[in-house]
Amino acid sequence: MVDSPSDTKSEVVGGRYRLGEVIGRGGMASVYNARDENLGRDVALKLFAPQAPDAEELKRQEAEITLLATLNHPGLVTLFDAGIDNRIPDEPRPFLTMELIEGEDLRTRIRRGPVSLDELAVIGAGIADALAYVHGLGIIHRDIKPGNILLVPGRPGEPDRPKLTDFGIARIVDGTRLTATGTMVGTAAYLSPEQAKGAEMGAASDIYSFGLVLLESIKGAVEYPGSAVESAVARLQRAPEIPPDLPNEWADLLRAMTALDPLGRPTAADIEVALRQALLSTESVPGPLVEEHTRMLPAIPSRAPLSLQADSHDYVSNASPSVTPAATTEDREAGKSRIRQLGKRGRIGLVLLILAVIAAVSAVVISLSAPKASDVVVPYPTVTGTLGEHLEQLQKSVEP
Repeated sequence: MVDSPSDTKSEVVGGRYRLGEVIGRGGMASVYNARDENLGRDVALKLFAPQAPDAEELKRQEAEITLLATLNHPGLVTLFDAGIDNRIPDEPRPFLTMELIEGEDLRTRIRRGPVSLDELAVIGAGIADALAYVHGLGIIHRDIKPGNILLVPGRPGEPDRPKLTDFGIARIVDGTRLTATGTMVGTAAYLSPEQAKGAEMGAASDIYSFGLVLLESIKGAVEYPGSAVESAVARLQRAPEIPPDLPNEWADLLRAMTALDPLGRPTAADIEVALRQALLSTESVPGPLVEEHTRMLPAIPSRAPLSLQADSHDYVSNASPSVTPAATTEDREAGKSRIRQLGKRGRIGLVLLILAVIAAVSAVVISLSAPKASDVVVPYPTVTGTLGEHLEQLQKSVEP
């Protein structure tokens, strides 16, 4: 219990946040449903336990909390504000205000039954993405557990979206601490081996805890139950037990995440890629585009008849020799079959071709049968008298 006797409902923290009901409580802080009176919106306000009035320690805490309030990622609960509650001068209390999430946490979801692998892949990929973001900024969470993973309801038919919360005991890798030096922090059931031994921690410590969370989601039970000491010692004596019926890809991923050696664990970015691929299936992967052939109108060949190419919709010229007049019955039947294969547009083109050939042949016949100009005698009208005699003499003079 971290609330002091001075805490009462409807009091204002930081000059603007009116406290409402307690919606969460832990060993180091309590979370309230609060009303931001400046902006007129509901927020979640996390009020930490009273701190010793050490000016330097408060300065370090305030600097770290301010940094955490600058984090912005869809997989993180958005932090709006940070400050120190000085309502009691001798009991300064850091606080954070963050978005109020309507939904359940993963701990509540696990209590309803084991999480399916498809659902867990969505949850895990979202948390891995958020961890990759904060690890890239040099921040480790140090308290990854089901109760710190909130599930935001999606639209109908869509899975819940995960959001990681509670950076109250986070630590900056460069050495600035929110908790006392040498203190073992975090929830005992999800501590990494290095946390249990009080050794130096890094981003790999979050990965180990994350692996235990995924394993608990599958099995529906905590991997290392018991008291803080029993739980801490158990992980140093045995590796987590992976269900034998779990697919190999999942089993290999969980073994890597919970490796005893921090250097043998994958990064958060690698875990995200692995879990995103787990969401894919052969039905959802686009297939190759089918090549679309360009359709051509039939061309008029100069020498060879048309035929339809067997593996294409394009019309091509037949390169076979001309058919002799002594065609067999089989040849005639084959010709009829090829004509039927041409289709409506092909038959129309063939008819037009035949008419064009007939017209050309007719023109040649007419031109050959026409009389030559030298064979035609142009008759003159009958003229009498002297003019007629002269015309007759002129005609005789030009005859051959």
